[in-house]
Amino acid sequence: MNKDKIIDTIRTKIADKIQTFEKLIGETRASNNETKSSMGDKYETSREMVQQEINNLQRQLNETVNQQALIQKITSEPSPKVQNGALVKTDRGLFYVAASVGEISIDQQKIMTVSAESPLIKAMSGKKKGDVFTINTITQTIENIW
Repeated sequence: MNKDKIIDTIRTKIADKIQTFEKLIGETRASNNETKSSMGDKYETSREMVQQEINNLQRQLNETVNQQALIQKITSEPSPKVQNGALVKTDRGLFYVAASVGEISIDQQKIMTVSAESPLIKAMSGKKKGDVFTINTITQTIENIW
């Protein structure tokens, strides 16, 4: 498995997300400036709703920037156990422990990117090849770790 390709794909997805959030925040701020009218309270309510949307987008942007900082620290070195930067193959699929950006496809292999904070990774954290773990009454075996 080429972990460099996985890391590059995740970095690209995160950079795209950051650009999207920055664009949305800019567009929302611009629409907030255009919302002026002589309607008094309705105007203030509308401005507040737009401000809440900006705050929500800003929070999501901050989370994505944190993911970007995390993925910058990850190397493609082999991992002896389940930890950040590990590519884990279980009898149920391939999982890459890093920032959660959903499913990616590398060389026609589907890989689910999962945060180290997720319940799945917490259940398998520190385990090695051949170890068994259970989550939500489903038992899985770790077949390989890269």
